Amino acid sequence: MKKIVFLFLIICNFTSAQTADSLFVTANNLYKNGQFEEAIKKYKKIESQDLISSELYHNLGNSYYKLNKVGQTIYYYEKALKLNPLNIDVKNNLIFAKRLTLDNIEELPKTVLQRFNINYLQKLSYNQWAIVVVLFSVLASLLFLLFYFAEVPSKKRFYFVTSIVSFILLITTLSITYHQYNKSVNKIEAVVFAEKTKVRNAPTLNSDEVFTLHEGAKVFVLDAVDNWKKIKLADGKLGWIIAEEIKEL
Repeated sequence: MKKIVFLFLIICNFTSAQTADSLFVTANNLYKNGQFEEAIKKYKKIESQDLISSELYHNLGNSYYKLNKVGQTIYYYEKALKLNPLNIDVKNNLIFAKRLTLDNIEELPKTVLQRFNINYLQKLSYNQWAIVVVLFSVLASLLFLLFYFAEVPSKKRFYFVTSIVSFILLITTLSITYHQYNKSVNKIEAVVFAEKTKVRNAPTLNSDEVFTLHEGAKVFVLDAVDNWKKIKLADGKLGWIIAEEIKEL
């Protein structure tokens, strides 16, 4: 009975993968023929099956870009970058998409460590850093075994030094992975979907307006009260926005 269930699951997964592949090809052809709304429906059908990828989100972003829907375009480009921070095509397209936004939000100056983190460490996702950790753990273990069994003094010294260096790199990459994971979990980003929205100084409609945002603006979500979200901009501005007017990444 267990073998039958296992075989059934394999067949289901295989069929699902085939369906997703055929949908993806169909959606790509629709996109090439200028049928962007139909292409989006196919891409979204794949997304609804939890068969997500950086390429899928990239194509969704491209489709919305052709329809001049700024919020959705930036949202899916950002989603694509979360899955693959090294995707150069998405990065370039995101630059063009951001030029369509009306809000000019200047980022606060960053420290040397923050710039190093953005320019180098964040090039890889925490999942990719985890792979690096595993590689260093294997390398460190292998070098330690070679040191333990080596009989020639010069080789023993070499394996000892390299194993120590590998363990240090292992600890370093492990801490980077942990930091990137915490940042990914705790830092909630969102994109404004409303064409124009008022950001207030309290989570009520009768509170004072502090600034206005437009479709495509990227914000950081800090808190939530009822149907309101407390947000922060890259320039440090704070305020409350109606939850339905943004979409979290």
